[in-house]
Amino acid sequence: MTSQDRARARAMLDLEEGRGTVRILDEAGIAVVLGRARRIAVIGASANPARPSFAVFRYLLMHGYECVPVNPNERDVLGQPAFRTLVEAADATGPFDIVDVFRRSELCVPHAEEAVATGSGCLWLQLGVVSWEAAAIAAAGGLSVVMDRCTAIEHRALRQRS
Repeated sequence: MTSQDRARARAMLDLEEGRGTVRILDEAGIAVVLGRARRIAVIGASANPARPSFAVFRYLLMHGYECVPVNPNERDVLGQPAFRTLVEAADATGPFDIVDVFRRSELCVPHAEEAVATGSGCLWLQLGVVSWEAAAIAAAGGLSVVMDRCTAIEHRALRQRS
């Protein structure tokens, strides 16, 4: 096991056991964020139907969210024009309620910085993605934070409970 693997495992355990340095939203907080959100930037959105980001992007669109793909390698996702960066997306389309990140944990800090700079409401790191540094940046900038959770799974669970 590499030192990077050990650090990732430690970060995941800290999240699981509530030992993090930043307040992470619980189910009630997630319900509020998803209930109020209208606009979601999906960082790492892919036009490839085999990618999880494609399925989540499609699900969110189907359930009434305005989704904007952020991926320098895509022109569009499901007919929605893609942007190279979150800053470009926000400049062109306006601020986001949620910044949903499909990137490796070690790549999340710049996205947290952009989320703060663009006045976003929540930094949401997808399943398997935990970055306490990104979380701290987002929280210090006034954003709520979710880590290691899927927007589509959480939305589906909320619909089933109501």
